[in-house]
Amino acid sequence: MTKGTPSQGKHNKGSNHIVCRRCGRRAFHVRKKVCAACGFGKSSKIKRFAWQWKKVTGKGNRVK
Repeated sequence: MTKGTPSQGKHNKGSNHIVCRRCGRRAFHVRKKVCAACGFGKSSKIKRFAWQWKKVTGKGNRVK
């Protein structure tokens, strides 16, 4: 068994994120038990921020 830099490439086999039960995105962290997209497992409210939507001034349709 060798050690060093060549061996470190073998540490990328598993996947940290699986499909989330709540939002359906592949963002649920297996070890943390928290969804990175919607916050499932951490909060009962859906994770959302103001910077997700473009700010619209004046009249017109809201842009998402």
